[in-house]
Amino acid sequence: MTQLLIRTLIVFTLLAANVFAENNLDYPLGPGDVLRIQVFQNPDLTTETRVSENGSITFPLIGAVEVGSLSIAAAEKKIAAALKNGGFVQQPQINIVVLQMRGNQVSVLGQVNRPGRFPLETLSRVSDMLAMAGGATMLGDDHAIITGIRNGKPFRKVIDIPALYLKETSDEDIFLAGGDIIYVHRAPVFYIYGEAQRPGPYRIERGMTVMQALAQGGGPTARGSEWRLRLHRKNNEGKVENISPEMTDEVQPNDIIYVRESIF
Repeated sequence: MTQLLIRTLIVFTLLAANVFAENNLDYPLGPGDVLRIQVFQNPDLTTETRVSENGSITFPLIGAVEVGSLSIAAAEKKIAAALKNGGFVQQPQINIVVLQMRGNQVSVLGQVNRPGRFPLETLSRVSDMLAMAGGATMLGDDHAIITGIRNGKPFRKVIDIPALYLKETSDEDIFLAGGDIIYVHRAPVFYIYGEAQRPGPYRIERGMTVMQALAQGGGPTARGSEWRLRLHRKNNEGKVENISPEMTDEVQPNDIIYVRESIF
């Protein structure tokens, strides 16, 4: 009686799964999708798994199976064939239910404290997702790049991160859609060496001047001179120019500031 009840429950579960599958057979599986895979009359093989970044899942007995970009129906056939060819199940009937689609998630990548995929809540904004990812790191840029699909066309927007929080209202804090990707690039840096107290690479702050950059490196040593600076900068042709900068000149990405010795 117990076995009959279990079989009846399995049948109803599979029938319910079929309602979803029949309406979503063309849905292409991809990284981030969470699947429940059931084999009729083999409840011990029921598996819940997430499609990995390389488009594969792990299934009992047959191991890794590539399902990325396959439709649900094609993935069911592939798993069934693997079970049959391996001699594990003679006539496998596979049902795949997508428990969570990647379309209901947003990826936050790059220089954030907790990169990953996060569930898309109703009317989620950029600031919400950055908060879920722990915000940008100390090395993160002041801008985030949002990419996705809008009205069937590729979408891309550059967001000013500080403006999301410094203004009461900001046009930058747009609503997100399923499948969007937020990428925070590494902040631009400059380099200081020679007779500087703390030579090395440093993050460029907005509007940073040569004087501020020199202060970031701790200023010149006792042997150095703030008036004997050389700045190495690539021009538009990719050639490095040697410049004698003014203290009020603005620092550009990948500038190299050399602090020379004092002549006295």
